[in-house]
Amino acid sequence: MNQPREKAGAQNMPPLRPMSGPGSRPGGPMGARVNKEKPKNLKKTLMRLVKYIGKSKILILLLIGIMVIVTVSDLAGPALQGAAIDTIRIVDGRVTVNMEAMTGYLIAMAVLFAISASMAFLQGILAAKLSQNTVYTLRNDLFKKISKLPIRYTDTHRHGDIMSRMTNDVENVSIAISQSITSLISSILTLIGAFTMMLIYGWVMALIACVTIPVTILLTTNLAKFMRKYFVRRQKLLGQINGQVEEMVTSYKTVVAYGKEKRAVEDFTVTSEELKHCSISARVWGSIMGPCMNFLGNLQYVLIAAFGGYFVLHPVSFMRALSVGNIQSMLQYSKKFTRPINEIANQYASILTALAGAERIFEIMDSADEINEGTSDIQITDIKGNIRFEAIDFSYEKGEPVLKGLDLWLKEGQKIAIVGATGSGKTTIVNLLTRFYEIDGGRITVDGIDVRDIPKETLRRSIAIVLQDTVLFSDTIRNNIKYGRPESTDEEMRAAAALARADVFIERLPDGYDTVLAESGSNLSQGQRQLLSIARAVLADPKILILDEATSSVDTRTEMHIQQAMVALMENRTSLIIAHRLSTIRDADKIVVIKDGRVAEAGNHEELLAAGGEYYQLYKNQFAGIAT
Repeated sequence: MNQPREKAGAQNMPPLRPMSGPGSRPGGPMGARVNKEKPKNLKKTLMRLVKYIGKSKILILLLIGIMVIVTVSDLAGPALQGAAIDTIRIVDGRVTVNMEAMTGYLIAMAVLFAISASMAFLQGILAAKLSQNTVYTLRNDLFKKISKLPIRYTDTHRHGDIMSRMTNDVENVSIAISQSITSLISSILTLIGAFTMMLIYGWVMALIACVTIPVTILLTTNLAKFMRKYFVRRQKLLGQINGQVEEMVTSYKTVVAYGKEKRAVEDFTVTSEELKHCSISARVWGSIMGPCMNFLGNLQYVLIAAFGGYFVLHPVSFMRALSVGNIQSMLQYSKKFTRPINEIANQYASILTALAGAERIFEIMDSADEINEGTSDIQITDIKGNIRFEAIDFSYEKGEPVLKGLDLWLKEGQKIAIVGATGSGKTTIVNLLTRFYEIDGGRITVDGIDVRDIPKETLRRSIAIVLQDTVLFSDTIRNNIKYGRPESTDEEMRAAAALARADVFIERLPDGYDTVLAESGSNLSQGQRQLLSIARAVLADPKILILDEATSSVDTRTEMHIQQAMVALMENRTSLIIAHRLSTIRDADKIVVIKDGRVAEAGNHEELLAAGGEYYQLYKNQFAGIAT
């Protein structure tokens, strides 16, 4: 569960990095968090991707076996064609044809073509299965990794870009595997087979066919280095555009309310234009490879035809005599020899796109997991709720401390309220208690056990949080309330909803508790969403309850009812309340005032007012208008 940080003051928010691209401006709160392109290890990425492909060993073996049959059938064709041509002879100035032999060759060719076509169809099915098996594993591993990332990662990386890696980049890998893996294997088999057949017909002709290979290697190597940067940049820009769209949709009301539609469109246009130019460059340079390879292939064809014709008319002693059929076969094999190179060249764009996407996927996979070194065998039922913060130092960014030597003690069953100016570090205390972030110095204990020794699942399942910004899922109201305790009965769920005063509006809905919520519960009012969030916390029956501005979005009358319900909810539980509205925490056992990352003062409502300190000033400022 993600806990938002304080939004005021540079001390609580990491500095935003400038968005790459000329003229770019942040399009939202995360709008500037896109790294500039860095050099990547192409070989390492390729090897890691091959390992994923290699997990489907049986499919690969079947695929290779079928491709061998297809390749052999394909390579036998020119030999049969040449033999068929050689059945036509000129004897004494007359053309004669060995019809029996020609018929046999033609039948053999028809059978081979039929076998090749059926095997190619089966090859396509297996290639699709291999592709989907690979991306299934890759996508699952990526999603599992995202679920283990620390909160700091998702707070400092653009959400749209993360989603782009899960969708666009994985899909590009899928397309490349389904289209390119068979081409690569088939190309290797065809290259070896075609060259072998050319050697059989004549080593001199085979050497002539290889004349263009050095030029091909030199050209592809240099073009690849030049082209790759465009494909990497294009994938990053796609992620950036996804981020801008995601921010525009989620922040649409704010954009419209401030009349920033034009600014949002301009920001999107800048990125979209850069993507357009980058995509054009990538496509143009990617398309150059194919024509270059075709030219070299045609040059090879001409060389073999010219030298082959010469050797037919002028036989030489150091090579076998060639017939017209042999030359025809050689020409076909030379085409088959260059075709794999052309195919790879023509697919080079999609291969580069897939590798660029795979690099971005592996970047997330290589990120450090959330730290969870807890080895204590404490169970949720054993937790009582004695919490202690001892000399806590913490900063979101190095050199910008948020908490400085903070000491705080919450006794079992106490109701503690934390108040202070915006940006003073109130919500940060919750972030550290739940271990959304790790402390820089000091120690936090629960019942005397360092929270770093408690498994995170145990720690967090003993805590229920009600946030100011409610989090609801696109599911039924029933499942949203039961989210923290899915095994609970419907009676317990209804009782929790009644305690949170949510039952009144739920029962007025056409489908009641089976009403399906829109994304983030947008088909409910903010106040109704908050009541559901409170009901969820009630049902979770936590040992420790955290309320972060939990009633800020409900009306005063509803708030009064909720406050009464909260008295029962917080009974025999350690409760930590973060509030700006001081009227909601007057009956707290202890009120802690945070200032500049330290505890400025602590006591109950009457004691702090009598002291005339920070709390008195906050109270006086908040109720000055009412008094007037």
